[in-house]
Amino acid sequence: MGTDIHGFVECRSTYRTLDVEDVSGWHGAVYLDLLYGGSDYDAFGCLFGVRNHAGFRPLAAERGLPEDVSDESRREYEAWGRDAHHATWIGWEELSRVDWDERAERVDDRVHEFTRGSSGDWVLTGKGFWDPDDRPEGDEWVQDGRLFRRVRMSRRDAVPEGGQWAPVWATMRALADVHGDEHVRLVVWFDG
Repeated sequence: MGTDIHGFVECRSTYRTLDVEDVSGWHGAVYLDLLYGGSDYDAFGCLFGVRNHAGFRPLAAERGLPEDVSDESRREYEAWGRDAHHATWIGWEELSRVDWDERAERVDDRVHEFTRGSSGDWVLTGKGFWDPDDRPEGDEWVQDGRLFRRVRMSRRDAVPEGGQWAPVWATMRALADVHGDEHVRLVVWFDG
C-alpha cells in the first residue's frame, strides 16, 4: 500500500481591511488534489519527513494541524479519521527562502539505477533497496547493461523546478503576491 498526500493551500484574505493586523481567518483556498496528483516519496521526505529514504532534514515534519486551521482543512482531515497521519503545514514565507541546492544529510537508502537513453547518456530509471556491499556515496558499477550508483540527493533533485509541485508553488506565489507571504500556507496530511 502506498502513501498519498492530502490537504489545502490556505490563505488569509487581506481584502477589505483597513488595518493590516486585522486580517480574516484562514480559508481553504485550493484543495491540494486539484494541483498535485503525485505520490513522490522523495518530495514527501524532503518537505515533510514522510518516507524519507533519501535522508533529508525535513522542512516541516509533524507540526500537526495549525491551531487556527481553516474549516475546510479541519473537515477534510477529520473525514479521513484514523487513516490520516503526519499532519503538518508550511508557510509560503518559509518555502520562498528554501535553499533547493541543499543536500540530504546522508546517502540515499536506495541505489539509483540508470539505463542508456537514445543519445547514449545514462538516464535514471528507478531506485531500489538492493545494495549488497553497502557502497559509499558516489560509488557506481555496471551490471547487466545498467548503471547503479549511490547518491546523496539535493532538495532540487527531490522537488525539481517545473516538476509536479510547480502548480502548488505557483498557486501559493500568486496568493502571496495579493495577500502577502505570511498569509499563505500549505496544510497537509498523509494516508497509507
